[in-house]
Amino acid sequence: MAVAHEIRTYGGWRRRRGIGLLGMDTVATFAALGGAMGLLLLGAFAPAALLYTAPPVLAVAALSLIKVGGVAVGRIALARWRWWWGHTLGQTRYSAGVVVDHPRAFQLPGVLAPLTLLSAEDGRGDRYGIVWDRRTGRLTATLRVVPASTWLADRGDADGWVASWGQWLAGLGHIPAVSWVTVTVETAPEPGSTLADSVSSSLAPQAPGAARHIMEELVRTAPGAAADVDTRVSITFDPKASPAAPRDLTAAVAEFSRCLDGLTSALSGCGISVLGRASAAEIAGIVRMAYDPHARGEVNRLLANPGNDEPLAWSDAGPVHAVEHTDHYEHDGGVSVSWAWHEPPRQNVHSDVLSRLVAPGPFPKRVTLQYRALPASAASRVLQQEVNAASFRAQFRRRTGRDETARDSWDTARARQAAAEEAMGAGVCLVSMYATVTVTQEDELKRALAHVESAAASARIRLRRLWGSQAAGFATTLPCGICPPELSHRAVL
Repeated sequence: MAVAHEIRTYGGWRRRRGIGLLGMDTVATFAALGGAMGLLLLGAFAPAALLYTAPPVLAVAALSLIKVGGVAVGRIALARWRWWWGHTLGQTRYSAGVVVDHPRAFQLPGVLAPLTLLSAEDGRGDRYGIVWDRRTGRLTATLRVVPASTWLADRGDADGWVASWGQWLAGLGHIPAVSWVTVTVETAPEPGSTLADSVSSSLAPQAPGAARHIMEELVRTAPGAAADVDTRVSITFDPKASPAAPRDLTAAVAEFSRCLDGLTSALSGCGISVLGRASAAEIAGIVRMAYDPHARGEVNRLLANPGNDEPLAWSDAGPVHAVEHTDHYEHDGGVSVSWAWHEPPRQNVHSDVLSRLVAPGPFPKRVTLQYRALPASAASRVLQQEVNAASFRAQFRRRTGRDETARDSWDTARARQAAAEEAMGAGVCLVSMYATVTVTQEDELKRALAHVESAAASARIRLRRLWGSQAAGFATTLPCGICPPELSHRAVL
């Protein structure tokens, strides 16, 4: 008799949409309706004026309605103009002198410039690193974790881990001071220095020559098959949103440390083991290895030395030279390309859907998932607005005689499903994904791009290269608390 095994699937994500028509957002829709109404009134009272006002209005409408790859032509033109202007001003190039004596000598490039690294006590006698954004006041700490493999676990255990992770994210909606959580899986070919140091320190001088030869051959060939895997959870804290209202940086760090204790203990049921909070030297080392892949072995050796309390400082993390291009990012010792999540899977998926994308490969790679939990007080209102917007679009299609497409029906069902699940206690998060791959030889770039894009396709995810934002995408996958949606809302100075 055959026994059927139930395999649980997951889904429920959808692109956030307002009351927009023809693929436009809410603001653009009302602007288009206002422009059309203005033309009608102008044509009724002053028809001759249409010769001067209609062409620019129609041109703006064309730039807003015509889309390439889901993005309006006007936005593409604006982005390219801003890129050209920044490139003309030299804002896409960074060069730091080796011997420089001025206050901004060791400032990191681009969006990392306002950041600095702090070292704080955790209340247990240990110290950990905090990345402080001096512009916004936000603090970011990183937890070093080891996830359990779903391939070696029972299906019921894996389902329980996913459910616990969902509850953990839902709990963020009740902590207004947590701005976002960034989960990053970094993989890279093992440089061989860790194994070489371990073998050389353990090898006896009187060992037989044949045994020494075998061990040396093992050290020489092992890096081709071994991989260095690092998983981390970075939590960004906004003191301004904290109910405790800390008065200064010291009080903000203390409040952040108490918040981290509660969040860390709740992670134990999510299928991961928390190793502890990353130290300031470890954070600086991660940034340094990202900019210079050749320094991975040296950084690992420095961090493994117990006799040096602070082997790496923030001044050691940044690159000496970096140049941002529209489609890639050149930096010390490597060339990187970054993508963003363009579209999630349209169907339900299994709990191991991302396994191939985050699995080790022949090139250094970082895959980041960023969660911005909506406050519990606002989640219900936001989801109800999404349901109302879906109903408005359906009513507009019926009034205009248009048939409902399968995608429209799916989107409406997802909006109602999300509202119903939130009413039963589920949390609501804005989710985004970023991926960065780095090569040390430029002729290997095409192979690295094909490797990442094929892995994303196996995960049923559409990635889109961050054209003109490669430096920001590169920084997002680092444990520094960078959030591109938040950067896009900052005022352009």
